[in-house]
Amino acid sequence: MEFYYSTKLSISPDASCHFLPGWGSHVSGSSRLNLSRRRGRRNRRTSSIRFPIAAAAATETATRKLVPISRRNEPAERVTSAMEQLDIERGVCIPFRKYTPDTVRNKVLESRGSILSLIGRGVEIVWNLGLYWSALTYDCFVGRDEEVVPYRARQLRKLLCDLGPSFIKSGQVLANRPDIIREDYMNELCILQDDVPPFPNQVAFTIIEEELGQPLEQVFSKISSQTIAAASLGQVYRATLRETGEDVAIKVQRPEIEPIIYRDLFLFRTLASFLNGISLQKLGCNAELIVDEFGEKLLEELDYTLEARNIEDFLENFKDDPTVKIPRVYKQFSGPHVLVMEWIDGIRCTNPQAIKAAGIDVNGFLTIGVSAALRQLLEFGLFHGDPHPGNIFAMRDGRIAYVDFGNVAVLSQQNKQILIDAVVHAVNEDYAEMANDFTRLGFLASGTDVSPIIPVLEAIWQNSVGKGLSDFNFRSVTGKFNQLVYNYPIRIPERFSLVIRSLLTQEGICFTLKPDFKFLEVAYPYIAKRLLTDPNPALRERLIQVLFKDGVFQWKRLENLIILAKENVAKMNSNPALQQKSIRSSRSFQVEKKLDLTETIKDGARMFLIDAGIRRQLIMALTEDSKLHIQELVDVYRLVEDQIDIPSVALEVLQDLPNVTRDFMLAWSDSVLSDRW
Repeated sequence: MEFYYSTKLSISPDASCHFLPGWGSHVSGSSRLNLSRRRGRRNRRTSSIRFPIAAAAATETATRKLVPISRRNEPAERVTSAMEQLDIERGVCIPFRKYTPDTVRNKVLESRGSILSLIGRGVEIVWNLGLYWSALTYDCFVGRDEEVVPYRARQLRKLLCDLGPSFIKSGQVLANRPDIIREDYMNELCILQDDVPPFPNQVAFTIIEEELGQPLEQVFSKISSQTIAAASLGQVYRATLRETGEDVAIKVQRPEIEPIIYRDLFLFRTLASFLNGISLQKLGCNAELIVDEFGEKLLEELDYTLEARNIEDFLENFKDDPTVKIPRVYKQFSGPHVLVMEWIDGIRCTNPQAIKAAGIDVNGFLTIGVSAALRQLLEFGLFHGDPHPGNIFAMRDGRIAYVDFGNVAVLSQQNKQILIDAVVHAVNEDYAEMANDFTRLGFLASGTDVSPIIPVLEAIWQNSVGKGLSDFNFRSVTGKFNQLVYNYPIRIPERFSLVIRSLLTQEGICFTLKPDFKFLEVAYPYIAKRLLTDPNPALRERLIQVLFKDGVFQWKRLENLIILAKENVAKMNSNPALQQKSIRSSRSFQVEKKLDLTETIKDGARMFLIDAGIRRQLIMALTEDSKLHIQELVDVYRLVEDQIDIPSVALEVLQDLPNVTRDFMLAWSDSVLSDRW
């Protein structure tokens, strides 16, 4: 085994460096730790060790090459500027990469017959794409380019299918990239299916036996003679474990697909090097960066050990949530090319009749699904990137089940906080800051003038919520946003294209089950509850930003937040999945019976006593407009009086009074000294 070292890490100012050792073949899964805390418990994802880095020391620091210690004196592999930019945008550092341009090039050129293979494949790609491009050029020349768009879009979809798995995957990526292609082509590529003819059973069974190191019949008592699903990268069988009698799903990778993927990625990046000028002008980034994003995700999907780790992380994240089912992995039977998982016996979400016939409460199920998606995005930072109807099931007890974790989006703590900032800025209608959030998330190149985008963002948001939040839906907003990114130098980072696709897909599933479903009617109560109850200092700061607009306290907004948060708790408590779980579970499961605002009230009391600015604002809130706002205060109290234990809160505040008094005196003395100086 070779060990790697790195002397410096590339990171942006005010960011944190996240090592992701689980993403390399040189680090075992057991070495993946996490030192961050959430509510006093370990948070495994983003499977990282998180190190704060001083901004001054981190600005424009070059990434040193990662080389084996045994070859320190040899030339190290070059880490490209595109990969450095990806690390900066993500706020993470990945010292052990499966993908780098140099790795791809070396793997391709070191293989036998590589030159002839590259020439042959290159000619095939150039010939087919050249013919298609010529047809588009001819359409423009004769002035019929708009009228034949539907036909050319279908032609492109068929062409990508014919060119193989790399192009099928690239088409699926393009279907979520309005920054690269126009919307009508995107709509056609959205129906690009990953379904391809399965490869022979005997070949698949041989691969499984090689991975197991023993005959099939010693591990499985039976295995399906037909594939359950077949895709461009692999196929799935159903089997029964001989030892336990448990039903499992076996995911088998297509034979000899890795060399094909590496060869195509090499050709993609070679082509991208000639398109950097166009890409910089259109997207504000070079084309190589887009290929690197795509290549990194594609190679992750090829390694089933990474998918197994993703599943373990999802299991850890949802271990205390009885409404979500994640299949467990049988690691003793799994490897890089074979993945054995628990069989999920659920109902496809595209079959509303079967769901209703099973007695599943549709409204409760949709609430669970939206809450699970928001937790992935805003709480865990680990998001299912491909939740199409074949990957989400309704369990007969009302739970939601996810399968296929090869494609996930990982968001750093910094990215999660910026997303919450964007929600706050949208609520406060602060469109200038919303535009700056796009820059901070990597949609816009640093230094881009955002002033032309601000009025467009305002128009998009106002049109979307003009009739009320109940009429808001992601598809309409995304359609307007697609026009924005196509007309401005905006690039959608790969991880956020996955998030957008995931939200759109899940909203589509909701509409299938309930055509009049209102996404924000479920999402807002969750966000309100999170803002009011999460002890994270960053979220406390966002709560203050929401409650104060232009220095004025928003009493009505506070009332609405409390009402929405109580609604979220009530919906979750009434869900049959929670009730059945608490009955069946051998361990005690504590259902959240009410909105617990104890910690929030304690923090508010501390801030009132310690923070002079907050104290001044709250006093002004009670006395603004030359009147005491006692009635508003009484209205808020009535909303929360049944949600808190007043004696308990008072006791805890009194117990904490010495510390609060000390902090108050320190703050007061600091202010006095600063006034004198």
